[in-house]
Formats: sequence, structure tokens, C-alpha cells
Amino acid sequence: METRILGKDLTVSAVGLGCMGFSHAYGAPTDEKETIRLLRRAFDLGYTFFDTAEVYGTPDDPHINEALVGKALAPVRDQAVIATKFGLRFDFESGKVPVPLIPDSRPETIRRSVEGSLKRLGTDHIDLYFQHRIDPDVEPETVAGVMSDLIKEGKITHWGISEANEDYLCRANTVCPVTAVQNRYSMMARHYENLFPVLEELGVGLVAFSPMANGFLTGKYGKGQMFDPKTDYRAAMPQFTDEAVEQNAALLKLLHDMAAEKNATPAQISMAWMLCKKPWIVPIPGTRKEERMAENAGATMIKLSSAEVDALDKALDAMEMSAVFGGTPVSHHVAGRYSVNEGVKNNGSHER
Repeated sequence: METRILGKDLTVSAVGLGCMGFSHAYGAPTDEKETIRLLRRAFDLGYTFFDTAEVYGTPDDPHINEALVGKALAPVRDQAVIATKFGLRFDFESGKVPVPLIPDSRPETIRRSVEGSLKRLGTDHIDLYFQHRIDPDVEPETVAGVMSDLIKEGKITHWGISEANEDYLCRANTVCPVTAVQNRYSMMARHYENLFPVLEELGVGLVAFSPMANGFLTGKYGKGQMFDPKTDYRAAMPQFTDEAVEQNAALLKLLHDMAAEKNATPAQISMAWMLCKKPWIVPIPGTRKEERMAENAGATMIKLSSAEVDALDKALDAMEMSAVFGGTPVSHHVAGRYSVNEGVKNNGSHER
């Protein structure tokens, strides 16, 4: 697979693998042996960039995802780039699905988190350490200061911020250069495009999560789709309702038509659109199927001209779309300057 550079010098596969779904949010967790087999298969297919987090787990084993990623990649650790995250915990006591999130980026919490992640991943360093969500009670300079110390100590080599905004990013970057932001980005969620000039100016990469709107843009979900509301977040996502399938018919047709023209799949077009837009965008679709891993990797082979990308943008701008899932609720006890609940409107959805 082609490679890309995030920030100044972090080389990753042009498409990474989001590992969350193996143990969290997309139905019952995958069997451990099968998870390890699939993660190793992804490496064989050319993936060198694997994204996990300390909170991607189950109520019974809240950190299982990191342990599985570490075990699977141990034989190829020196060739793999592992991204993991700190600064969030799940409010499992709430009994709600999606499970509400509680941010905590206090320096002492980060210190505990990094040690736990290193142990579970079975490694002496983390390649890319993301702040999972902004903590309104901790200044960006404080978080960046801890990151600077962790880099000096060799525990991490690069850091980033997930769901970053311009002010927070710029302030953090002055203390410790940021390698990447990991933000929700897809044809249905384009609100972060206003951050692109800043990313370009600072030399910061974009790791795009949910690049296919949680799978909707594959075009494989129609009316009457059922998901288990206890384990699968898609049961509560607005884009999967029968009404949304109708509202998004023009979007799906746009993808199908371009896919036919390029001898590709709708999923590949949805990612080729962002890959061909900027050389510093790296999507990290999640999947638990080997054939989808191969299909997603193939998106790097689909070349769209700048004129084709612009035409797609114009079509998307003019198109009616349903609301799209914008993220799990984030709670915090004191409203600080960086309110993580503000959300950005996108086709009627709150993007947080």
C-alpha cells in the first residue's frame, strides 16, 4: 500500500485500520483468536497504521482492545505504527447506549494512562498518542507540556488531538508540535474542512475517523436494517433509519455512479475523495471482515483528479442529506472554556 507522512516525519500506510469495532460499539466482540488473525492479515495486506484506545473495550474487560492489538502486532512491532489514546473514560454506570464519555486529561491521569497502555500493548513506546477528547478543565498548554515530557522520556514519539478545534490546536502546538488531529470526517460530516488551512499551515496531518459515516457510505445498508441496541451503536444512528435511506438516495447514487465509472466500489470512492483531496489525510475505517480490509486498502489505487474532487464537493454542497451520527455524549462537571458539548451543526446533526 502507498504511504503518507503525518506531521513532520511519521510514515503510515495511506489507509489505516480503526481497531475499535473488534471489541466495542459494533455488536458482540470478535473472538480473541479471530481478532489477532485479522489484525495480522491487515498487516499482510499492507496496513502499517493501527488505531486503538485505552477505552475500547467491554464492561467486563474495559481495556481489551489495546491488549489484542499489542498481541497481534508483537511479531511486526518494529514495522507497525500504533496510535492509542488517553483522556476519556466510559460512564458504564449510566446504563445508556451509546455509553456517555467523561473527559479527564489531568497530568496525573495521563501518566497513569500511558503506563497502562504501554503495558497492554507490550511495547516500550507509543508511536502516536492522541488526547481522545478535549477536557474543558485542563488547558491545552498543560496537556502539551506532559506530551513534551513523555517524548523526552521516550514513552511516546508523536502526539495528536482528537476532535480538535483551531484555538486548542494552535495553543497546544506552540508548547509541543502536534503530529495529527483525529477528527470525524466523511462525505456526510464535512464541518472540519474549515480547519484545513490551519492544518496545512502548521504541517499537521488529519486522521479521519468514521470516513464512511459508520459504514453507511458503503451503500450496503438499506431499509429495515436491524442492529442490537445493547451492543451496536448503529441502532441509534440517524443515518440508518428507513427515512434516512430515502433522504440519502441522491448521495448513494452519486457514489454508485462514480464507482461504476472508476471500476471501484462506493466505499472506495468515499475514501478516494478524501485521499485525493489532501496528501496529509489518512482515513482509518474499521472493519472485521477480511474482504473489506482488502477493499478499503484498494481505495489508495483509485485516482480522482482535482476537478473530479471539486465536482463531488459541489454535488455534496447542493445535496439534501439525513442527519448523521456525530459522536457519543461527553459529560463534564465544570463548564470550562473548551466546551465539548457545543457541537457543530451538520445536516441537522450535532457533530460531537
